[in-house]
Amino acid sequence: MDFFEKEHKSSKSEPLAVRMKPKKLSEFFGQEHILGEGKLLKRAIEADRLNSLIFYGPPGCGKTALGYLICEMTKSYFERLNATGSSVQEVRGSLDRAKKRFRLYGKRTILFIDEIHRFNKAQQDVLLPDVEAGNPILIGTTTHNPFFSVNAPLLSRSQIFEFKPLAETDIIAILNRAIRDKENGFGKLKVKADSEAVSHLAKVSDGDARRALNALEVGVLTTKPDRKDLIHYTLKVAEESIQRKVVVYDKDEDGHYNTISAFIKSMRGSDPDAALYWLAKMLVAGEDPRFIARRIVICAAEDVGNADPQAIVVANSALQISEFVGLPEARIPLAQATVYIACAPKSNAAYMGIEKAMKDVEAERTNTVPDYLKDASYKGAEKLGHGIGYKYAHDFENHYVKQEYTSNKKKYYFPTTIGHEAKIKAWLEKLNKNE
Repeated sequence: MDFFEKEHKSSKSEPLAVRMKPKKLSEFFGQEHILGEGKLLKRAIEADRLNSLIFYGPPGCGKTALGYLICEMTKSYFERLNATGSSVQEVRGSLDRAKKRFRLYGKRTILFIDEIHRFNKAQQDVLLPDVEAGNPILIGTTTHNPFFSVNAPLLSRSQIFEFKPLAETDIIAILNRAIRDKENGFGKLKVKADSEAVSHLAKVSDGDARRALNALEVGVLTTKPDRKDLIHYTLKVAEESIQRKVVVYDKDEDGHYNTISAFIKSMRGSDPDAALYWLAKMLVAGEDPRFIARRIVICAAEDVGNADPQAIVVANSALQISEFVGLPEARIPLAQATVYIACAPKSNAAYMGIEKAMKDVEAERTNTVPDYLKDASYKGAEKLGHGIGYKYAHDFENHYVKQEYTSNKKKYYFPTTIGHEAKIKAWLEKLNKNE
């Protein structure tokens, strides 16, 4: 069992990112939306009046660091579990110790669980009664959206705080603090870090302070000092240290759903540049090109519709070509289709029409098919009255004849005046006018 001790001192053998954990709230960078002046979480920490919490967000944005910080500031006992390797028995042991600690010493326990989304349902259910009673106070961290991965009863007993990727200015401040810090950082070494090198780490780390600090550490420790013992951390060293950034993109979680959502909304919003960016992110992160192509096809039908009937043809071609050629060439037809959909005139009239029609079918009495519209192709249909009185549209002028096609006529399709749909609208109005 892994316990935190208040008097724990950082060891020089620990990674720089661990040694540089903030010791007080003034040293914590970012997350102003939940830790800014007057915000609920900050007030609760300072007053030592915490309820159970779940922190979720991308790697390196301060979730675990804030857990350590609460350990330093709280009067409660602090115990830690990692969900990747803890059994139900170990969870029960932590809960039993929390009860005994409160009964014997009147001291509450904070149970800190890393990667809480990895607990199965049984492990999460074990926590419920004690968390509801307020001892232990649960602090869970996860990179996955808890609404997808944590049981609803546990969510209802916890306050959920979303952590955002750190801004470049925050990471620059963290790196400069690590360079100056004499106790836990590189303050005792002669390190000269060029501003463009620090800025490069902040930019490429993609909001991940741990990644930036790791890159700083490997660069400083592997750069040979000059004759004056000066370690010069240049842009070239920074580029070698951090190499290519890792795109945050969990294929079955937030990264997947949020990015595809932004991609579709960019096409719908007629912004080809934004749409290409989100397409590039998905491709670089390793998304299945067939999944992307399917979403482009749906967007063509739902958001472009009959304003440009060619859009769905282009989208479907991109889908077929992507399956045929595969990556990396598939990116080209996908990009072409993305730009076409983004730049096309938009109409969701057909989509809205089917949505409304389906609601009517589900909620109202189902219309019966009039006899004259029923199938009359088989022997005996005429005896049933099927097909009698049906008017064949092609026998009339303009290939149109007034005829009721439902027993309860309702209007579902409202064509717009945009693109090709304007012609459809005009044609329908002409037919109705001539009735």
